[in-house]
Amino acid sequence: MKTITIDPITRLEGHGKISIFLDAKGDVANAYLQIPELRGFERFARGRRAEDMPQITSRICGVCPVAHHFAATKALDAAFNVEPTSAAKKLRELMYCGYIIYDHILHFYYLGGPDFIVGPDAPPAKRNILGVIEKAGLEIGKEVIKHRAYGQKITAILGGKATHPVCGLPGGVSKGLNKDEVKDIETMGKSCVEFAKFSLKLFDDIVLKNKDYLDMILSDPYTLKTYNMGLVDKNNKVNFYDGKIRVTDQKGKEHVKFDVKDYYKIVAEHVEEWSYTKFTYLKDIGWKGFKDGKESGIYRVGPLGRLNAAEGMATPLADKEYKRFFETLGGKAVNSTLAFHWARLIELLHVSERAMELIKDPEITSTKIRNPVGEPGEGIGVIEAARGTLIHHYKLDKNGLIDKANLIVATTNNAGAINMSVRDAAKGVIKKGKVNDGLLNMVEMAFRAYDPCFACATHTLPGGMPLEVNIYDKNKKLYKTLRRSL
Repeated sequence: MKTITIDPITRLEGHGKISIFLDAKGDVANAYLQIPELRGFERFARGRRAEDMPQITSRICGVCPVAHHFAATKALDAAFNVEPTSAAKKLRELMYCGYIIYDHILHFYYLGGPDFIVGPDAPPAKRNILGVIEKAGLEIGKEVIKHRAYGQKITAILGGKATHPVCGLPGGVSKGLNKDEVKDIETMGKSCVEFAKFSLKLFDDIVLKNKDYLDMILSDPYTLKTYNMGLVDKNNKVNFYDGKIRVTDQKGKEHVKFDVKDYYKIVAEHVEEWSYTKFTYLKDIGWKGFKDGKESGIYRVGPLGRLNAAEGMATPLADKEYKRFFETLGGKAVNSTLAFHWARLIELLHVSERAMELIKDPEITSTKIRNPVGEPGEGIGVIEAARGTLIHHYKLDKNGLIDKANLIVATTNNAGAINMSVRDAAKGVIKKGKVNDGLLNMVEMAFRAYDPCFACATHTLPGGMPLEVNIYDKNKKLYKTLRRSL
């Protein structure tokens, strides 16, 4: 049996490789996405001061720091039995809008979008932001860079830092807004709304009006019929910061809706020996292996998962795009993996609109930004990271130290679906041993659509980490070698 290895896979957060196994005819028998890196945050969080967790966990990844920061902060709200002030919640959400703005722009224009804008068969040297600028024009490139910087600046104004924020505290935030900052954010927010509208128009012109691209989006190799999950508000509209978790089935019908504190009753984790990433599934259905359909407990999160799990967007312009999305792609639920990209741009418009609503709220300049905390206990914080539902669960001892931590991150939630998407794409595009760079890139497009963050996903060990330790004597001669899991 011949093996094709894509190592490293490209344009993602973290590291990984794809192994494709061909049968005697040269067709794909199976394919695996393996994640060799490790982040052991669940383990070394133990014994740490609880109030340090928003800063510690933000270091899991340089792309996802704001999501981990606020998932941790919300978990501390619950663990210390304190409700943040109304103004604090709005400041947190406003900052979160800035994060989603810069993260979604990063993925569409730098990581996933080049496959469409430049083309999946373009030379590898062209499938990047420089190729996008060459194809779309220098002025568009400038707008991309400017608006991603706007998202980071909004995050920095509110969070203290653009990448690893320091503002989140149990019961509130450490910093409010002054009038000059409000003016700056309002100016940037207006511009981001227009840029989001432009990005959707660009997607329309380059992708949706191209029959070959639309056929590829709707094709079987890029279709996966799973459950979908996301946070929703009281009207079942998409909400990034707060709400209940809603799960819908392959046809868009509600399967379950639950409070975040009950996540462990609904979701379980499965381990495979060939990956450091765990695989989540719905408990009531169970783990049935890597297959889709109603009898499989695998679900998807992220932009496509959120739109499928909701009944609309909570802002007017984005809600119109939401309706057009489903009308164009055949109604609910949209099970096309490559539709993640369009859903991501609809969310970009939504958070830009939401940022404008928040910055115009009179309470946004309130100085009542923190409430006093209570006694330490147990807390669960859930937030929608750019790439999907993120859960932090902490148990504190009587001294306020972390006794136990559990993290279920977006890419863990998507891990089962990502592996199936890679396998199905490989089976769909590789036939009779015919392989070239363009076809392998089309396999990579299957995982890239999820905007995975493998650094975040590998937070615990399924056993022992492979390790080799060489011990040398004073003369620098090898004295002993210790090996584990090798």
